[in-house]
Amino acid sequence: MTRRVVRARAHGKVNVFLGVGEARSDGFHDLSTVFQAVSLHDDLAVEAVPARRVVRGPHVRGVRVTGLDAHKVPTDSTNLAVRAVEAVVGRYRRRHGLGWAPAFYLHLHKGIPTAGGMAGGSADAAAALRATAEILAAEYSEYPVLTGEELHEIAAELGSDVPFTLMGGTAWGRGRGEDLTPVLSAGRYHWVFALSPRGLSTPEVFAALDELRYARPERRPRMDVDAINAALATGDPLAVGVHMHNDLEAAALSLMPGLRVAHGAAVELGAVRCVVSGSGPTLAFLCRDEESAAAVAEELVGQNLASRAVVAHGPMPGARVVG
Repeated sequence: MTRRVVRARAHGKVNVFLGVGEARSDGFHDLSTVFQAVSLHDDLAVEAVPARRVVRGPHVRGVRVTGLDAHKVPTDSTNLAVRAVEAVVGRYRRRHGLGWAPAFYLHLHKGIPTAGGMAGGSADAAAALRATAEILAAEYSEYPVLTGEELHEIAAELGSDVPFTLMGGTAWGRGRGEDLTPVLSAGRYHWVFALSPRGLSTPEVFAALDELRYARPERRPRMDVDAINAALATGDPLAVGVHMHNDLEAAALSLMPGLRVAHGAAVELGAVRCVVSGSGPTLAFLCRDEESAAAVAEELVGQNLASRAVVAHGPMPGARVVG
């Protein structure tokens, strides 16, 4: 095996619609969500060094992180990209009885907010799955490659959003989000993401939702995606805006009430609609067009409604090897 570097790119996501079922006995919630991959992305370089043979223990021996929120990203075994590399290598070794595998080094450049509800960690894992599978397919060419179905299976084991960031586009997710069906999404949608210097813990947001529902039983889950899917097929952002929804929004806003001002000013700013992205705290503003998005981003920062606002568009492809 020769020294090899493979680069992959994966995109963040916005939940155009997010319905959250009641808490299950295992602590998870069933989801009915429509994802869209957006142009904010992370880049990952995976380097395999066969001169460093790993017989036992971790195969990832170094992680370097640069870019947006780099200081917030773990570089140990809790990093999802690290876990993805280990999962792919582990499957190869078990399946083919390999006595050793090379050491791996990762360089992750962030463009997706961390702990912002945009699946940045999941995107990193999806990029790592693609890059590691590419390396092992080339270097162990005598063995069958991992199929797309197998990569999806590993992705689902890593986290609820990893399968979608692997797939990309626009899709309806069920279960924990891993059961995906592509959704027809006509045209291009323009978004502004208002970023927060603070993050929100996804488990804390789900726990807050459970508390809100306990206190107000009339808060029922919204799980039907027919209306939002029909709107996406028109390519009309005004139609989509009518049906955008997030069951986690009230919970996220209760944990970070400072977001309410910017959220409530969406139409005044010129946006079609605003929702909390995933579990927050990033706010996603759907806009009519590219020019409108640029103006909304400028106003958010100019009026001190957001510390930073970035313009993006979707849908974008899933994780892919780029070099």
